[in-house]
Amino acid sequence: MRTIIFIKYLFAIIGFGMVVGSFFLYQNAITFLETAITAEGVVTDLVRSRSSSSSSSDSSYTYAPVVKFKTNQGESIEFTSGTSSNPPSYSRGEKIEILYIEERPHDAKINSFFSLWGAPVMVGGIGSVFFLVGFGIIYWGIRKARNKKYLLQHGVRINTQFQSVSQNTSLKVNGRHPYMITSQWQDPTTSMIHVFESDNIWFDPEQQINVDTIMVYIENKNPAKYYMDISFLPQLAEK
Repeated sequence: MRTIIFIKYLFAIIGFGMVVGSFFLYQNAITFLETAITAEGVVTDLVRSRSSSSSSSDSSYTYAPVVKFKTNQGESIEFTSGTSSNPPSYSRGEKIEILYIEERPHDAKINSFFSLWGAPVMVGGIGSVFFLVGFGIIYWGIRKARNKKYLLQHGVRINTQFQSVSQNTSLKVNGRHPYMITSQWQDPTTSMIHVFESDNIWFDPEQQINVDTIMVYIENKNPAKYYMDISFLPQLAEK
């Protein structure tokens, strides 16, 4: 449980930080464009570097263009683009438009979408995913707690028949699957059988279950909304 709590807040914090960082990158790009001077540059070389892949094939390399241009003062500047790709986006000898700040010509950029906006888009996109995952887990926990409180106060209490203990293989934390208790109940008004599952339990509760019936709280006329009371189980000691 501590791991899940840590992960959800970590994801939310990292995601929020990355979204804020992407906003500052966006503002920097806007400021750069407002004061940048255009010039014509020539691709003089392609710098090859290994990508994150460990493969030794050609697809594991990316190529960054080396560009040479002259400033309005006639100074010859050569820089390597901060963006690379495979296949190369440019070829040797190709003429391209570049942007630079007069006081910092060595910080020039190629006038292309990815060169100018790639960093804020990527950082913002990844940050949004992290934040949504973390926030989603937090929101789900809050909603679940509210649902439990509502059913305990206003729900219809029924006795259900204990069926089995199984592992929830759809969830895995630190290499472990949690356990769930399953019970069932036949609605006397409809004769329909309803199956209920407990919240996740992070120890095997089978040896602790010495009852045939388990209390479940259901919403009136809506057994699909329920909470299984497993307070009879011992608490797992904190490590």
